[in-house]
Amino acid sequence: MDKGVLIVISGPSGAGKGTVCRNLCQQNPNLYCSISATSRSPRQGERDQESYYFLSEEKFRELIEQGAFLEWARVYGNYYGTLRQQVEEKLDKGLDVILEIDTQGAKQIRRNSKEAVFIFLLPPSMEELWKRIQGRGTDSPEVIKQRFAAAYQELEEIWKYDYAVFNENVPDAVKNIEAIILAEKCRIKKDGDILSRFF
Repeated sequence: MDKGVLIVISGPSGAGKGTVCRNLCQQNPNLYCSISATSRSPRQGERDQESYYFLSEEKFRELIEQGAFLEWARVYGNYYGTLRQQVEEKLDKGLDVILEIDTQGAKQIRRNSKEAVFIFLLPPSMEELWKRIQGRGTDSPEVIKQRFAAAYQELEEIWKYDYAVFNENVPDAVKNIEAIILAEKCRIKKDGDILSRFF
């Protein structure tokens, strides 16, 4: 069985990463959207082990010390991270795994994995991004300003990614990412044995 592909999707807050990733996983049975862990409190409608693994700050720090995270970061005063075991088990079963993470987390994955594919999701424009961040209705005015300022810093990281996809509408963004995943599965890996099935 071929190992799955690890796909990292980043982009500024409000680019639509969550919506695009959910649609990708709903439409593709071989895709698994990794569930992140966080130390923040659940928002209305969020469920433990479905939206996030909600952990206390103390537990999160303990897991950091144990090396349990593939990547982790502190963002807007809260910890976020990807549990290593969860991802590795899915990849070993041949599932493709999507990590919806920020640019800090992507840097850690880049250092630790030569196999990961990095996709940067972009909003149609900065004006549209501002509307999306404001339209959430879950953040204070101060946090909204922080998120918008952070978007400019995150855009500087785009050159470290393999692909860029504009999220002008969700169906087209999903199709473009599906095409990228298919292309990566067809890529000839120099250390692989592509002819093994013939002999």
